[in-house]
Amino acid sequence: MIILLYILAAIVFIVLILGLIAPKTYDVSRSIEIAKPKAEVYENLRFLKNQDAWSPWNKKDPNMEKKFTGTDGEPGAISYWNGNKDVGEGEQELTKIVDGERIESELRFLKPWKSTSDAYITTEQIDGNATKVTWGFSGKNKFPTSIFMLFMNMDKAVGGDFEEGLSSLKELMEK
Repeated sequence: MIILLYILAAIVFIVLILGLIAPKTYDVSRSIEIAKPKAEVYENLRFLKNQDAWSPWNKKDPNMEKKFTGTDGEPGAISYWNGNKDVGEGEQELTKIVDGERIESELRFLKPWKSTSDAYITTEQIDGNATKVTWGFSGKNKFPTSIFMLFMNMDKAVGGDFEEGLSSLKELMEK
């Protein structure tokens, strides 16, 4: 019985130590240059429905269920999705728009696990006909989920999807 208590105490101690050293936050972003004026690029990006044309997750499940509520392109607009195991279930709500500069949203993942992240897309004029687009998201890892982040790299898990999406956006915009 004493040995069992020592084993249990050791497990609790290890979990607490892992919780202390686990990453508490994540921030993933990627950028690309698009050979179009900033106003044209921004006008496409601000609408949630337009994201379907370049979203990497649309390619993973083109048959996913989608619903839109609110006025697209304005704070409060919500895009809901429910798809296969590759895309899960969740919603994206536009939370803040800095006209011509930045689109902020809250991502609420429901499946395969619940979590919330802050997402953003920024546009920056490079020259008269080139725009730098940065797409990213960040959030907090809560205990005990944070322990899993010791074994999973969010940048590697999502960064490739961001690169794929931005490449599709570039191809679409530069046609």
